[in-house]
Amino acid sequence: MTRPPRWDRGPTNHGLDIPPTMRPATNKTPRAHASFLHRLSQHRAIRVTTEGTRFLLLTLAVGIAAVNTGNNLFYLLLAMMLSLIVLSGLLSEQCVRRLDFHRHLPDSLFVNQSTVATLWIANHKAHVPSVSLRILDVVAGQDHDRGIHITHLAPGASTLRSYSLLAQRRGQYHLEGIRVITPFPFGLFQKKAFYPCEATLLVCPAIIPLPPLRLQELHSVGHEQALARRGPGTALYNLREFRPGDDSRAIHWLTTARTAKLIVKETEAEDQHMITLAVLTVCPDEHEHTFERTLSIAASLIDYYVKRGVRLRLLLGDQQNLLADGEDQLRDLFHALALCERRPVTASASVHQAMALGLTNSEEGPIIWLSPWTDAACAEALPAIDLMLTPQTHKDLFDAAGSGLPA
Repeated sequence: MTRPPRWDRGPTNHGLDIPPTMRPATNKTPRAHASFLHRLSQHRAIRVTTEGTRFLLLTLAVGIAAVNTGNNLFYLLLAMMLSLIVLSGLLSEQCVRRLDFHRHLPDSLFVNQSTVATLWIANHKAHVPSVSLRILDVVAGQDHDRGIHITHLAPGASTLRSYSLLAQRRGQYHLEGIRVITPFPFGLFQKKAFYPCEATLLVCPAIIPLPPLRLQELHSVGHEQALARRGPGTALYNLREFRPGDDSRAIHWLTTARTAKLIVKETEAEDQHMITLAVLTVCPDEHEHTFERTLSIAASLIDYYVKRGVRLRLLLGDQQNLLADGEDQLRDLFHALALCERRPVTASASVHQAMALGLTNSEEGPIIWLSPWTDAACAEALPAIDLMLTPQTHKDLFDAAGSGLPA
């Protein structure tokens, strides 16, 4: 004889027949609590201060005295001291809860060049203020103190704090989050809370001062190969018909009278020419500091030429081929240098071949070759170079220490 289902066998649960699908899943509650405690333990930490250590030892001594003597006064004192420990944990937890952070960072920064970052901090608690907060950046698992201290942040209030940001390594600078520390209320413990607030910055190579003799050499490069380009100047570049939005002062009246049409005069930009900067990315492991110094020299040359109105083409090994025709495009070249990877010596032949092809197909203009290391066998395949910068030919540029290793 087949037995009926369990929920059909007579009244249960005080006379109510409840199917299994409608019964409360009581076994999920402990799991939910365990998951919450696990997440909380990942983002919380407590450090006992010097005063806290003394207080705990004193509490232990009072507890031992209470057990040995049975004196009710000792038990009362022990209960008060334990309640202070519990109260300290509860109040400090309230201080670091329900905070919100947003960073405002620049698009990029340079090695060893300080920049300003801004941090927005908000307290989303309705009734409890946050007191005695210290804010730290977390970078690669390490806490970095930025000197941000908040004495009191009222419920529902927010504040904006600025701090200096300095990077010493080229490459990607990854900020993982914010660490909040408070000793409130008694200074016995330091409660730490971690808030994920990820951000990534590109750290460009340091721009170094160029020697005056080298500046004269660089200034003379390419002047004999100047290219005619439209721009501010006095020489005539072109005549064309007037278009809406053109400056009426640029109308060429003689040609306008002869053709019976409004003709505008365009001038030729003064001292405009094109320069190709080719940076060899092949370098042995033992010359890594020289490679970083080479990228700093490249960044300095880019800054020098582009800010003087020179069109510059950057050939970065076999990785990048970028053109800057004004200061608006400087950032792209600096970012390419920030992400540049050093190639091993075994790739020398392929990199030289790719660069030789790129230089052969380049536009008219002088070529500056910047190399941290010389491979005579592969260098023979290169086209004519107007200026070669290497540790052997320009020792004064390469002598200083490198601008930092890639991050």
